[in-house]
Amino acid sequence: MRVEPLTCAIGAELIGISLTDAGRDEGLFAAIKAELLKHKVLFLRDQDISRDDHVRFARKFGDLEDHPVAGSDPDHPGLVRIYKSPEQPNDRYENAWHTDATWRESPPMGCVLRCVECPPVGGDTMWANMALAYEKLPQDIKDLIAPLRARHSIEATFGAAMPVEKRLALRAQFPDPEHPVVRTHPETGEKVLFVNGFTTHFTNYHTPAHVRVGQDYTQGRTQLLDYLISQAAIPEYQVRWRWKPHSVAIWDNRATQHYAVMDYPPCHRKMERAGIVGDKPF
Repeated sequence: MRVEPLTCAIGAELIGISLTDAGRDEGLFAAIKAELLKHKVLFLRDQDISRDDHVRFARKFGDLEDHPVAGSDPDHPGLVRIYKSPEQPNDRYENAWHTDATWRESPPMGCVLRCVECPPVGGDTMWANMALAYEKLPQDIKDLIAPLRARHSIEATFGAAMPVEKRLALRAQFPDPEHPVVRTHPETGEKVLFVNGFTTHFTNYHTPAHVRVGQDYTQGRTQLLDYLISQAAIPEYQVRWRWKPHSVAIWDNRATQHYAVMDYPPCHRKMERAGIVGDKPF
């Protein structure tokens, strides 16, 4: 296996291996996982593998989970089909910086995403290193956010365009969890900035230390949250990947955000994603 870093901050391409083999070879899988913890997102080309092999490899990391809005392949539970077509010009839930499913009490550990069909140009995906984003914050901001916690919502995102009854049912199924604004990576020990497009508000900001008069509470918390969410958009923390059929991305969802660039209509873009069950952030 050859490892070629793509930027100084995040991302590496793995060359000379097959994920079919990695799903059956403990040593090869262990080497891939070590590189994932180091680079946070890994890329491979020319992985013309079956859905069975895709799922087998992803399950080496842990159990897979379905998505309540995006449908899974009927023969492979947990293999979510992210299919875009010219008939869906307004289906744009991915073109925002986000960490997958932080609206769960235990968001995914990571994902294995395979390109089935993509536009000839456009439709790239970008990832940002949120451990580096935290590291580069000013110390006074680190001190301010150290004790803060925040809510994350599927209702306010995927549910927003639904009829009210369906939206409220989605909220009942997935009540807004509270996560630390700065989480600790359970394997590397890194501190990670853990707010994103699913984050709605801080839950413990309204204290005498932060609120002076009038609307200071609302303005202060909103401006701080906007500032923190904006860190993913800094180019020095990012990598950008151009898809081709049978390309694969593997990412650590605990330490990254990503953004699917919606610059390709009217074209088809078919991706299949295996999301791996994670643990509760701390």
